[in-house]
Amino acid sequence: MIACFFTISLYAQSNPEFRGVWVATVDNIDWPTKGDFNSNSQKAAFIKLLDMHQRNGINALVMQIRPCTDAFYPSPYEPWSQWLTGVQGKPPSPYYDPLAFMISETHKRGMVFHAWMNPYRAEFNLSTPSLSATHITKMHPEWFLIYGDKRYFDPGNKEAQRYVTQVVADVVKRYDVDAIHFDDYFYPYRIAGKEFPDDASFKKYGLGLAKDDWRRSNTDSIISMLSIAIKKERKTCQFGISPFGVWRNQDKDPIDGSKTIGAQTNYDDLYANILLWLKKGWIDYVAPQLYWEFGHRIAPYEVLLAWWGNHTYGKHCYIGMGIYRANSNAAWKELSQLPRQIVSMRNTPNMKGMIFFSSKTFEKNPNGWSDSLRLNYFKVPVKVPPMEWLK
Repeated sequence: MIACFFTISLYAQSNPEFRGVWVATVDNIDWPTKGDFNSNSQKAAFIKLLDMHQRNGINALVMQIRPCTDAFYPSPYEPWSQWLTGVQGKPPSPYYDPLAFMISETHKRGMVFHAWMNPYRAEFNLSTPSLSATHITKMHPEWFLIYGDKRYFDPGNKEAQRYVTQVVADVVKRYDVDAIHFDDYFYPYRIAGKEFPDDASFKKYGLGLAKDDWRRSNTDSIISMLSIAIKKERKTCQFGISPFGVWRNQDKDPIDGSKTIGAQTNYDDLYANILLWLKKGWIDYVAPQLYWEFGHRIAPYEVLLAWWGNHTYGKHCYIGMGIYRANSNAAWKELSQLPRQIVSMRNTPNMKGMIFFSSKTFEKNPNGWSDSLRLNYFKVPVKVPPMEWLK
């Protein structure tokens, strides 16, 4: 595929810019290859993945190390991941520490390493039980709730919050990660006709709040707790959140809502008050997942890009871009779709870069977009933007 070039913006290509990629391990989406449980071939595949991204100009890896209350590193709290070794709780063979290895190889190439951890998902699929005897759901079943086909920590349970904070602090203490990164799963996405079953916790801890406010306060409290714990272990370690792309619709909030309609939102559905976390300085960056095209009927890329640019509150904003959407509809078959998104992002105030979902897509060079990055948009290598408040 011939690389797609689009008019270069006025943006200086030598400016610091976050050029990241998500590498998902849950269900072996990106790494390691499904069914590959040999440590040496896993290492070789990871190096190949890193080298590809380095060629394309990527300078940041957002690597999923705790996909489902399990670990891609030797953890004192959680079992080895089934997606690493085939059986949850089984160590790698030959033995190695994947996290230490990945950090070393990433830093060796001048790239930063953001450790991506899922806070509350505990069991990925109830129909295929695969939990080890040491999994926290076996130790403290009272901390968990079933919703749909998955098991989650109860976000209203204070002991569960403290446990998750311990797990995160342990990683920051023992590993040279540049950041801790959470995605959009706090309270789970709504399932039509099913209410999240947290009545017992609400009765115990609700303290007279409306249920929605109480749920938001639960998410606020763990973000605050994590922020303190991370900075206590290492002041320069960043804390970032990658939320769903819509914070709130304008019909619910005429002042701060975006001109979007009908979408589930962080504030009203996932109980994640992202703007509060930015204002309070609990997080260092936000990476909203704007996986829609220009002119989308519910959540247009250009509308949300401008909205997030106006709501950064002095923190960094990196736009999550859906390269995986390539050729999924007419808009994403357009060779100019992703290049236009990059140019628009660079011309929007307060934007510091982008993260692409996800790594696997780059192997196919869809619409020539890997070529576009390597030969055009990311041709000049740059560092990630510094965060003055962490110096």
